[in-house]
Amino acid sequence: MNPQELKSIMGSGLLSFPLTDFDANGDFNRKGYEKRLEWLAPYGASALFAAGGTGEFFSLTGDEYPGIIQSAVDTCRGVVPIIAGAGGPTRFAIQCAQAAEKAGAHGILLLPHYLTEAGQEGLAAHVEAVCKSVKFGVIVYNRATSRLKPDTLAGLAERNPNLVGFKDGIGDIEAMVAIYQKMGDRFAYLGGLPTAEVYAAAYKAMGTPVYSSAVFNFIPKTAVQFYEAVRDDDMATQHRLLKNFFMPYLELRNRTPGYAVSIVKAGAKIVGHDAGPVRAPLTDLKPDEMEQLKALIDALGPQ
Repeated sequence: MNPQELKSIMGSGLLSFPLTDFDANGDFNRKGYEKRLEWLAPYGASALFAAGGTGEFFSLTGDEYPGIIQSAVDTCRGVVPIIAGAGGPTRFAIQCAQAAEKAGAHGILLLPHYLTEAGQEGLAAHVEAVCKSVKFGVIVYNRATSRLKPDTLAGLAERNPNLVGFKDGIGDIEAMVAIYQKMGDRFAYLGGLPTAEVYAAAYKAMGTPVYSSAVFNFIPKTAVQFYEAVRDDDMATQHRLLKNFFMPYLELRNRTPGYAVSIVKAGAKIVGHDAGPVRAPLTDLKPDEMEQLKALIDALGPQ
């Protein structure tokens, strides 16, 4: 898949980040992961992001990563495109990007480099080094320590034709509007705040109708229903699901830092698709929180 094809995929439809399966010892569970992808693929996501944020990319080793991406590509071949997460230090991000390209992924989502703050010149050098290390498409994720400004993105886009997408995980409306006005249709845009459904209508109004859904991992039918409601401006359905599920879900998610991932693994376990525990420093939900989440899921009906 060439970069423009990746950009086209990002132009419409719902995207999601499958969980990465671990066994009771915290090791990668390949068979469980493949079964998860086989379950999710037919629900109609435009693409799946293997080893993304919800897939605990930040907890994976360099030895594990290529096999995880290869498993995703092989399992979903001909069914749904796979975009690989990549990130961390520049040289490690390059290793991930090249491994994903070798495995046959359709592109990468370049996650933040983590921890160390850097100026725009340094951030641009990081993104450009990764872009130039591969031929397929790159989507940059604006989040945490990686916050690219409009002029920086414009320069990167001019020098790197394979930089075709921008994902926002910050929620700064003014900055997002400035980037969209600067870049126009040079990029495909993706909403990427945790529990993106809560912000979906606002982002659509800004020209970013596509977002990635974490809850697709355990309530795929409802996730698609909500996306279609946003697409069709069905405010009644949006408000009903926000009130009955998403806002109470946020209350649970916000109790502990890191629960944005942990609560998704909890949901998958509740619906019979257990992905195992999260890896430290994340922590799993407590038993009473599991019960509260189960009640929210049960109220939605069969998925």
